[in-house]
Amino acid sequence: MTDSKQLTELSACVQAMHGAGQPQPLYRAIEVALGRLIGHKLFTLMCVVPSGDRVRRLYSSNPAAYPVGGFKAMQGRPWGRHVLAGRQPYVGRNADDMRWAFPDHELIASLGLASVLNQPVVYDGRCLGTMNLLDAAGHYDDAHAEVAALFAALLIPALSAAVAEG
Repeated sequence: MTDSKQLTELSACVQAMHGAGQPQPLYRAIEVALGRLIGHKLFTLMCVVPSGDRVRRLYSSNPAAYPVGGFKAMQGRPWGRHVLAGRQPYVGRNADDMRWAFPDHELIASLGLASVLNQPVVYDGRCLGTMNLLDAAGHYDDAHAEVAALFAALLIPALSAAVAEG
């Protein structure tokens, strides 16, 4: 069940959706809301490119390390099968989980990050992209994925547009 704090944060994100200049105001509102509810040291949003073989970064709370527009080839990896093809969240709890999932695990570790929550953004049976929260080891658990899923749904229009743009 959604508690009053989650509803307050969801409401703020919906209000951000109504404003002009989308999708950046929505992206920022979700980053802030999930920072308050779940916590993160890095927040990024990725969309699946039309060819389906990689993802493109749409938003980053750390553009110096993870610039907007950057790509990752994730589709053929076990992580891609789980999150992109399987449309399931991935909760990585430590450095070993990060090595398993990400080719850039060394950069991630250099930022002091060792846990991750990757929440797929899914519509009509298709993964449009992912919402990614990273923090210190042991930070995330499965309950966090349930909260993140509520906010991921707000991203469907923006990520649908991003996928269509290529």
